[in-house]
Amino acid sequence: MAQHDFRYNLLNPQHTLNECRALAPGLYQVTGNGGSLQNGDTLLVSLKGSRDLSMTLTVEKVRHLINPPGQWTAVAKGPVFKELSILNWQVKCDGCGTMLDFEFAVDAGLGKSAQAPAASARIAELGWSALADRHLCPACQAKEPA
Repeated sequence: MAQHDFRYNLLNPQHTLNECRALAPGLYQVTGNGGSLQNGDTLLVSLKGSRDLSMTLTVEKVRHLINPPGQWTAVAKGPVFKELSILNWQVKCDGCGTMLDFEFAVDAGLGKSAQAPAASARIAELGWSALADRHLCPACQAKEPA
């Protein structure tokens, strides 16, 4: 099982994603060029409307096309979103005042109550800690006594 990186920031014309669309919540149809895609492989794809968020999809079925050469279509499983929303929030470090401007994805169908947990999970992915209403950047976490 291999991992194939199709994020926008790579800009590799021989290894590109043409389309990624939801067939149903958690089920995606992906069309791309390049890579020797096989069943069970994982795809790392950018989220539409985001500058740096991506999601991981697991290929269930892939069909390699004859024309154009190198193109394929796959059905893959991934995160379940009824209505994907990408939000941009800011957090200030309580230790040094550094500002973190970050994006996170949330299922808008779950309402406002789902936003704070999704934001906290994204902050943790970025190496920040959040305890109650206190946020610390990675540098300040290293300075704090255990």
